[in-house]
Amino acid sequence: MATDVHGPVSPKTADSASTAAVRVAGLTRSFGGRAVIDGLELTVRPGEFVALLGRSGCGKSTLLRVLAGLDREIEGEVSVPRRSAVAFQAPRLMPWKKVWRNVLLGLPGRPEREVAERALGEVGLSHRTDAWPKTLSGGEAQRASLARALVREPDLLLLDEPFGALDALTRIKAQRLVAELWRRRGCAVLLVTHDVEEALLLADRVLVMDEGVIAYETAIDLPRPRDIASPRFAALRARLLDRLGVEGPADDSLADGPAGGGLADAA
Repeated sequence: MATDVHGPVSPKTADSASTAAVRVAGLTRSFGGRAVIDGLELTVRPGEFVALLGRSGCGKSTLLRVLAGLDREIEGEVSVPRRSAVAFQAPRLMPWKKVWRNVLLGLPGRPEREVAERALGEVGLSHRTDAWPKTLSGGEAQRASLARALVREPDLLLLDEPFGALDALTRIKAQRLVAELWRRRGCAVLLVTHDVEEALLLADRVLVMDEGVIAYETAIDLPRPRDIASPRFAALRARLLDRLGVEGPADDSLADGPAGGGLADAA
């Protein structure tokens, strides 16, 4: 399964829309001699929404950082679109810059304010364009972070537990927003989450990562919008919880913090 590649290999960029949005072959990332990712294989199709589940420490966030080009001490082959963007659980807004300037951070050239305003309008923050980050609610800050990702017009959007710090109701709204943005934009999305229900509501395909590899995957062929009360939804949820080693009645969230809410019309 693994590709025999020696020495650090930097992620490559895919120039053709006909290629996979993400292609990973034989990816290994070690820390202190321990392989956190060990010969991992992964393909994400253009426009596909993929959710990645797994227990803490299994390598999910490390994989996302590699795909984002933030970690290059790797072995193997990684191909991602030239236009990629990432949003983390922490919004990481610069407190000394107004919201619209935060949205433009890192963009090449001298983009006009209107570019930020369009992205902020898309996430419902037109009224907070000139606000300071410290005045934003948690949900507003996360939407500003999404706007900063979207302004890059990504072909691949990487989301690292972006709803994990939100309260239950705000989390539902944020999930709905991401689902709508994905429908509208048509970009590939890779969502790292601990929440089984969230994964089932949003994704076309759910992957389970364990011991540094993709240990299980399943297509989510449920019609949209998805009904969390349907027998098929419940069966998929039970199967994924079993794969994650959760036995008996349990909260669908494997992480500390708020659990996923009932988002029947989110996707």
